[in-house]
Amino acid sequence: MKLIFERSRPGHGCDMLPANDVPTLQPAAEYTRQTAPNLPEITEGEISRHYSELERNSRGVNNGFYPLGSCTMKYNPKINDEMAALPGFAELHPLQPPHTVQGALQVMQMAEELLDEITGMDCMTFQPAAGAHGEYTGIAMIKAYHKKRGEGKTRTKMLVPDAAHGTNPASAAMNGYTVVTIPSAPDGGVDVEALRAAAGADTAGLMLTNPNTLGLFEKNICEITQIVHDAGGLNYYDGANLNAIMGIVRPGDMGFDVIHLNLHKTFSTPHGGGGPGSGAVGCKTILAPFLPRPVVAQEGGTLVLSNDIPDSIGKVRSFYGNFLITLRALCYVLTLGQQGIPAAATGAVLNANYLMRKLATPAEIAYNRTCMHEFVLSMKTLKKETGVSALDLAKGLLDYGIHPPTMYFPLIVEEALMFEPTETESIETLAEAAEAFRALVALAHQNPEALHSAPHSTPVRRPDEVGAARNPVLKYDFAR
Repeated sequence: MKLIFERSRPGHGCDMLPANDVPTLQPAAEYTRQTAPNLPEITEGEISRHYSELERNSRGVNNGFYPLGSCTMKYNPKINDEMAALPGFAELHPLQPPHTVQGALQVMQMAEELLDEITGMDCMTFQPAAGAHGEYTGIAMIKAYHKKRGEGKTRTKMLVPDAAHGTNPASAAMNGYTVVTIPSAPDGGVDVEALRAAAGADTAGLMLTNPNTLGLFEKNICEITQIVHDAGGLNYYDGANLNAIMGIVRPGDMGFDVIHLNLHKTFSTPHGGGGPGSGAVGCKTILAPFLPRPVVAQEGGTLVLSNDIPDSIGKVRSFYGNFLITLRALCYVLTLGQQGIPAAATGAVLNANYLMRKLATPAEIAYNRTCMHEFVLSMKTLKKETGVSALDLAKGLLDYGIHPPTMYFPLIVEEALMFEPTETESIETLAEAAEAFRALVALAHQNPEALHSAPHSTPVRRPDEVGAARNPVLKYDFAR
């Protein structure tokens, strides 16, 4: 924007002004509005009450159980926020010269080294702003790899299991790949023979998370990744479910070549509306030449942001990613340490299996075997008997102060509810949640209409979701 500098004492340079003689910035006349903005006139007390009321009406991990499947809504330790608020970090400008931000660059370098160790990768970028953004970045790197090898036009297909997160086929399609769906086997894992039949000279890669979205560990994972490698493709690891295995097994050791990490899930940084997120991408050495630039590097004993990556896919986001989120994740890793990281994973698995067994009687476990960090229930029998759907039960949980689990996913499970309790929940909380679910199932048999109209105690009742999707309100009229 064109600006006019006004000084009370003309003639002084900006660097010579006394403290009480600060320049003011005023927009040029052509950018100045001619009418006053239509803003509400309210007092400070009123605005304070407004935001306090919004806080009371909001639902998060700070005020109730939040078992949202595949999202790892764990507690965000306050020490992470304290470290990110230190002036030496919080007051940095992204365009400062490297010699003035050595501490921040060291944070990025240390985070890269530790997360590489946890995942079994060799290099990492923190540019992507979310998990799906990380997926897109990783697949773009795979695409650049094949193009460099002269196979960009022949390797046109990306293999994706039918139980995958929906962002997987979307990320592949956005990179120009044809998505080939691989069916699940009866045990909930990838159908290895179907994968073997689909893999070939036109295969660019496989997108997979392990454990999968059913909460099951792929027992044939090394065979699966080897099939893709034998066909000349690369393996992409969707890191959404890393919370179940971090510090215990590494995707890099399973045969994966590139991975995205949801720092706002596994590594306890703020999630969703409390973000911003971070979809850090790690890779093996063979994909390092295609990482987004710049990368942190050493030059003469000094850390710099190097753009010397001729085959880079280029920048995928402004500057270097959400730096303070990376800092929070590093703080989490350093706080837990070598023993705490696997302890968090085993705690998540223990909590999930405990809650799954607690709910086994009133519901049906979609795949009745030991789960990892999450599990999927099927409410198809209850719906046939009472007319109460998975959606009705999820809405009913809100009346107990419990955020609903993920509904109707994965798509291969009829009337699915996916629960992920995470390691930060106590056994008392899990037992109370199980009792609430049992009470709702009993209510479904006694008074199904009560659940059809649930929730009854929330500020916003059940919205017309179909109507909202078909007729979205894309703007807000402040004049109303």
